[in-house]
Amino acid sequence: MTFDNIEYLKNGSERQRAAYRTLTANSIFERLQLFSPLLTGTIPINIDIDESDLDIICYWEKKDEFANTLRREFGQVHGFSLTEQVINNYETVLASFCLDEFEIEIFGQNQPTKEQDSFRHMVIEYQILTARGEGFRQEIIKLKKDGFKTEPAFGRLLGLERNPYEELLNYKLTE
Repeated sequence: MTFDNIEYLKNGSERQRAAYRTLTANSIFERLQLFSPLLTGTIPINIDIDESDLDIICYWEKKDEFANTLRREFGQVHGFSLTEQVINNYETVLASFCLDEFEIEIFGQNQPTKEQDSFRHMVIEYQILTARGEGFRQEIIKLKKDGFKTEPAFGRLLGLERNPYEELLNYKLTE
């Protein structure tokens, strides 16, 4: 699984199919095409809970161009907000809004999308889920329902003792 496009969602869980319908009906990826958008987070790897949002990461070279595109394309959508901050030493533009049953968060940095931590975490988590099986997936979901964020849930089950966000990026499957 490369997660290069969202076609895999069409044949997934009901929530994945709903996400696909929302994203395609609203042409979200077409509207962001200049910024190499990728869907990340829990919904693509089927460990989402009811509160999970749709996370879309983007790569911008000109921050103002990206922010202006977000305002132009989504500024009139219910709940739209736009903020700028520094995350992991990268200037970051964050937009969020609601469409259908989903909160959508668009996260943009001046870093190629496949090099961004959220994509790297998702790929590693997918590999772990594939190797560990359905019981492990259910345990992750249970921890998430109990209030754990995704990476700390993985860290707890994998015995990562320091910073699960950093440790997951270097995690090697031993099975």
